[in-house]
Amino acid sequence: MRAGRGVVSVAAGVVLLALATVGYTLPPPFDPPPLNVDPIFQNLPAQPAAETRPVSANGRFSVEDITVDAGDTTLDATIRAPLSPGRHPALVFVQGAGPGVRDEFTDQAEWLAGAGIVTLVYDKRTVRYDFRNRDFELLAEDALRLLARLRLRADVDPARTGLWGVSEGSWVAPIAAARSRDVGFTVLVSAPNVSPLRQVTWALGEQLDRLHAPAGTRELLVRAMSAVHMNFLRHDGMPALRRVRAPVLALYGTSDPSIPFVESSKALTGALAEGGNPDYTIRYLKGADHGMRLHGGPFAPGYLETLANWVTGLPGTARPAAHIAGATPVQRYEASEVPAAPWYAGGAVLGMTLCLTAVGYVVGPVTEMVLRLRGRPSGETGARVWPPVRRRFRRMAWTGAGLLVSVVALITLLVLFSVNQAGAWPAVLAGWLVIRMLAVLMLLQEVTAGAAVVSGLREGWRPSRPQWAAIIGVLGGTGLLLVAAAYYDLFSFPW
Repeated sequence: MRAGRGVVSVAAGVVLLALATVGYTLPPPFDPPPLNVDPIFQNLPAQPAAETRPVSANGRFSVEDITVDAGDTTLDATIRAPLSPGRHPALVFVQGAGPGVRDEFTDQAEWLAGAGIVTLVYDKRTVRYDFRNRDFELLAEDALRLLARLRLRADVDPARTGLWGVSEGSWVAPIAAARSRDVGFTVLVSAPNVSPLRQVTWALGEQLDRLHAPAGTRELLVRAMSAVHMNFLRHDGMPALRRVRAPVLALYGTSDPSIPFVESSKALTGALAEGGNPDYTIRYLKGADHGMRLHGGPFAPGYLETLANWVTGLPGTARPAAHIAGATPVQRYEASEVPAAPWYAGGAVLGMTLCLTAVGYVVGPVTEMVLRLRGRPSGETGARVWPPVRRRFRRMAWTGAGLLVSVVALITLLVLFSVNQAGAWPAVLAGWLVIRMLAVLMLLQEVTAGAAVVSGLREGWRPSRPQWAAIIGVLGGTGLLLVAAAYYDLFSFPW
């Protein structure tokens, strides 16, 4: 049952070339072009000193926990209010993506309360909000309910109440501001202003470059993303921004790897201009990351001061002399739209492929077990041929499972290292090499196992029904995995 090594090697090489060709030729292609930067972003004026002047944030404030009815759920919130007399400006923090617990804003809320601004932070809803389904309209309604509660306070100036939204929250806050005149101002922190899919794809590209990841990882992730269908990924935030009439402050960090900040600024200014709103301020803070911090640590110099001075100075600060100012932003590539996956690469087809593969791996043993439970002989034949073939099949099943686990683990690594990439590139490179090696090993196992079966058949082996089920199931299931791996570019060159 031994096939010649030369024949097996040639067969493996031919299959490898065929699978590599699949990865090269099948859509969707993705190659974001370099960004043609508007000259205005190459020569930004310095941020006015008055905007970053020192702020005394040592004032005493009260802390009150409240609960607000949101219809289908309740929202727990914390209000921090200055104890100084008079009415104060107030803002509601609108969270970014994820669970959105209020504790993540404690530092900012306390600092601003000490500086004379009433703040409200709340726990984001978990009802009708999850990884796949996000209704920004619903989240905007939540923000307006909390703002309405804040405006009832005697120590709040109703003419200066607004929303502060970060990242995903910057798609939510403009919807609320466009709906209600109670939103007297809007602060957008790290606001993408492009579709979530474009933002995530651009961010992945930047993060992969910073991680020194192999080029193939980009193709793997982009092709995987093109097959994902979530109701919010192609959300268009421009209509809401065009209807915003209140002053807008947008803050960006020049070290933010998560959003295309130059395109985001242009989208924001374009939308506000179309809507006839000249009251906007855009500031770039040197070294700030996605959360306005330095490498995830302390807040970037000038961030809290800029925020406090702008809010407390309204309406005088609504229309600055320089709309866009601060450190020079550098965005190398456009935030391109990810092409939709063809029908044969959609999530449903991929899921069916994995299910068929799993069935193929277990159909042989299940068939044999069913025959034994019925008291029928399995008719097992090939006492010399079958045991080594069966061992090969078991190794193939373990390799296939290992490949799937490795792909999931690599994607998880990239997500975990999306903010802090320090020292991450060896782990990413090692993970990619493991995936490629397992893919090639699975190909070799498929070819050698097929050669072993063919050799056994030529020697007169007559497989039983369970053996035929195992042969067809394992070889067929592994073949499906190989084609799927080829589509996700695991066999293309260079590595």
